[in-house]
Amino acid sequence: MSIALRYTVRSDVGLLRDGNEDSAYAGPHLQAIADGMGGHAAGEVASAVAIGTIAELDTGAEAVDRPAALSEAIVRARKAMREISLSEPSTTGMGTTLTALLWSGAEVTLGHIGDSRAYLLRDGSLRQISHDHTLVQSLVDEGRLTPEAAASHPQRSLVMRALQGTVDAEPDLETLTAKVGDRYLLCSDGLSDVVSDETIGRTLMEMSDPDDAVDHLVDLAIRSGGPDNITVILADVIDAESGQVPTDEVIKAGAFADGAGSEPARGDSPATRAHLLTRERGASGSERVDHTVALPFNTPPLTPPEGLPVVSAPPPDGAASEPADADDAGRPAFVFLPGRRWPLVTTVLVVLIAVVSAGGLIGWRLTQNEYSVGTADGRVAVYRGVNGTVAGISLSSVIQRTNIPVAAMPAGEAGLITATITAGNLGQAKQIVLRIGRDYRCAVMHARISSWLANRPLPAHPHPKRSAGARRVSAHHRARAGASQPRATRATRTARHARSRVSQPPGTVASPYPPEPVLPSFCSAFSWGSR
Repeated sequence: MSIALRYTVRSDVGLLRDGNEDSAYAGPHLQAIADGMGGHAAGEVASAVAIGTIAELDTGAEAVDRPAALSEAIVRARKAMREISLSEPSTTGMGTTLTALLWSGAEVTLGHIGDSRAYLLRDGSLRQISHDHTLVQSLVDEGRLTPEAAASHPQRSLVMRALQGTVDAEPDLETLTAKVGDRYLLCSDGLSDVVSDETIGRTLMEMSDPDDAVDHLVDLAIRSGGPDNITVILADVIDAESGQVPTDEVIKAGAFADGAGSEPARGDSPATRAHLLTRERGASGSERVDHTVALPFNTPPLTPPEGLPVVSAPPPDGAASEPADADDAGRPAFVFLPGRRWPLVTTVLVVLIAVVSAGGLIGWRLTQNEYSVGTADGRVAVYRGVNGTVAGISLSSVIQRTNIPVAAMPAGEAGLITATITAGNLGQAKQIVLRIGRDYRCAVMHARISSWLANRPLPAHPHPKRSAGARRVSAHHRARAGASQPRATRATRTARHARSRVSQPPGTVASPYPPEPVLPSFCSAFSWGSR
């Protein structure tokens, strides 16, 4: 039996995104997916760099240490992203998820970081073989949130670990043994956030053709609103000696395809057809623009641009003017009109200014309905407005400052705060700040406990017990000594006793060691660094 793969890829921009920040690669020995973050352009760059770097592993070399190769490729991708960020400041803070399968015969190594997912359908049962690196999943792992509540949590897409140029992050690595009949699915959260695992499993079991299965999954995500880019890779494990034909071509999709195939054909659902119809109208439809310019009477003659026809107004005596050439039909023209009065022009200008001002005011108010959590003077702050500028004017402003230093937060979370965390309303923004504040308190208390453990004094060793005979001899010697020396006062005995118990350098006073700091109940008991 010879293990081989039959695979396919689909990537869709979705209904709400302007561009595709997902990247995907599928080859005979490697399938990988990346979901970029950090803004439209930066997200595309991050995902494409990650996939482009890891695609070099699709060689089929059997002697390669696959986990080590995946780990080294991820390090190279991080360095490449860092170099791009240094040379192009607009990409600073970009990052991406990465989930990949590297094959060698029946052995497959899974490399994963972020919240893109890998599933395995085997013997009619679907299970997730990757682990989400998100805030919500960490709450589920700690028992503070149920899986059912996590599926609809407003912060379920808040990634705590991702591939970034400025942060070291180790991927999850696992080696599995495949068997004929297995189906491996890689997808971005554009699918898993809106389509349940049950529906995904049922689709994979009912549709044997890989192309039909991925088309249907993408179509399900579109019908569920398509709020994000949707990318799906499906790989079937087959026996090449049984007559089934394996796939041997390389398939690229999304941002990594460099424009080719970034928006493949969608399904035929009503939502998809309506979406495509809207896009076609937006692309092909255009308003007719009136290029006529009215000039007042006695205005000095103007020289129109070369090639632009001049159409004169009818003379006062009613004589017809010469028409423009037929070849000039449909082209914009300057029309010279005598007798136009200034009050009309002034009225038009006033109305125009009023319309523009009203539109600007409405637009400004719309931008102020959004809230986000970011940084101000190195500390966590809540912003109101859209994160951006227009003509040098910032569309957002700080409405709440905190005393939480961003530098004291874990690296992964600090990167997310620096890149700005979007909130649906002010209440959600305050909840995010509350959670960040708790994480900060936990980090401080973990540091204090570590310092207390490292500096606490060693316990004093007790004196060994002496036998009864030894005590009698000692008492006899003390009695003889006491007969020849003056009896010690109570104060002298007390001082001797104190010196015998504590040995301190001259001039120092012993002070009790402070009690062990107490970790708040909402903090995890294990060390912060392991998170």
